[in-house]
Amino acid sequence: MIATEGLTKRYPRVTALDRLTVDITPGVTGLVGANGAGKSTLIKILLGLAPATEGRARVLGLDVRTEGPAIRERVGYMPEHDCLPPDVSATEFVVHLARMSGLPPTAARERTADTLRHVGLYEERYRPMGGYSTGMKQRVKLAQALVHDPQLVFLDEPTNGLDPAGRDEMLGLIRRVHTDFGISVLVTSHLLGELERTCDHVVVIDGGNLLRASSTADFTQATAALAVEVTDTDEHPHGTAVLRDRLVADGLTAEFAGAEGGLPGAGHLLLVDVAEEATHDAVRDAIAELGLGLVRMEQRRHRIAEVFQQPSAPAPVPAAQPQKGGSGHAA
Repeated sequence: MIATEGLTKRYPRVTALDRLTVDITPGVTGLVGANGAGKSTLIKILLGLAPATEGRARVLGLDVRTEGPAIRERVGYMPEHDCLPPDVSATEFVVHLARMSGLPPTAARERTADTLRHVGLYEERYRPMGGYSTGMKQRVKLAQALVHDPQLVFLDEPTNGLDPAGRDEMLGLIRRVHTDFGISVLVTSHLLGELERTCDHVVVIDGGNLLRASSTADFTQATAALAVEVTDTDEHPHGTAVLRDRLVADGLTAEFAGAEGGLPGAGHLLLVDVAEEATHDAVRDAIAELGLGLVRMEQRRHRIAEVFQQPSAPAPVPAAQPQKGGSGHAA
């Protein structure tokens, strides 16, 4: 769906993209990075709306430098910022954009009604958009990106300004764009947990550099570490530290991972390297002998947020080979 090679975008005082090389195949792909990481710049280049300083990129096999109009015929785009005319109804607006995409009048109105029904705005479709809530405006922007039946949609921060319930509803809509209509999605967000729940694969960029591209499952797969959380006692007011010292004395490798939202009164999290099956028994026995309360002991799983917490960015890690539903990988 998308392929970039050495893609670079420089402004006078900042480099927005720095030799970005990545392939994205069909499915729902999350483009994650902090504000200013280069996400919106990448989308503008892929749409043919901004020229790259160096490098190449293709969308649906089309060159972004010379075939921008053809790309925009086949791709839907939901911009990040509020760009809706307040005195126009959702129906008028989406029909207008459907016509601009080449649909004849009757087909444009039929497609508009179907699309607004899909995003949950059918009953409100004739109201001026100036009276819409933030969530309703985001749904209009999603509808206009879908109305011309594109092969691929770019959704730039689609959950911006939404409350938790609104975010969940929007993420559900995004997922159904692919599952119900077969449209591939590239969705940007700085809220990492959203992408874990929604996307098949994730591309992480920071400062215009590719940190990693992989399937979501690869990001969150179980690792060879045991997460242990214990409660303190009167005898051991710093139970986690006491347990760590005990495990190290027993020849195990254990380190603090900081608090991680444990139960009230629970201590900090301890990560213990699992060298063999007996490690679980050794940890359990140490906790029992010290008289500590065990809150949890579970296989540690990576979270996407940890990519940004590493002291130095690792080299891009290739994703697994494409499976059904597609995958993204670093080229």
